[in-house]
Amino acid sequence: MGTVYAEITLKNVRDDNYARGALIKAEDIRTATVTAVVDTGSMYLVITEELCQELGLAIKGEKSARTASGQRVLCKVTEAVEIQWKDRDIILPALVIPGAETVLLGAMALEGMDLMVNPVDQELIGVHGDTMEIMAL
Repeated sequence: MGTVYAEITLKNVRDDNYARGALIKAEDIRTATVTAVVDTGSMYLVITEELCQELGLAIKGEKSARTASGQRVLCKVTEAVEIQWKDRDIILPALVIPGAETVLLGAMALEGMDLMVNPVDQELIGVHGDTMEIMAL
């Protein structure tokens, strides 16, 4: 299977909350639309240091992680980020891996948005078609 890419929009959830409370204007919510590698082997959303700064995300902590090459790295964990793909969205923290050059869309986001990879067409599709189904129980 080849590499699958997806265009996603990332939004600073704190900014969104501030806009809802009329503390900032809606147009001041920091967002970015990026092309991400869909990585079913990664659990997390991984973003670059530059994207973290562009979105103005606060760092909440650190985690040790293993990269695809097997190297152990210490990553920053961000505050909540809203991930949007077409009409679906989920709110998760992101990992900032030092030196990362690519955004990775991991399994937690895919599962949470009811998405899977179609290996034949090398694209993201809804697990249950165009309708998002959430397992509540």
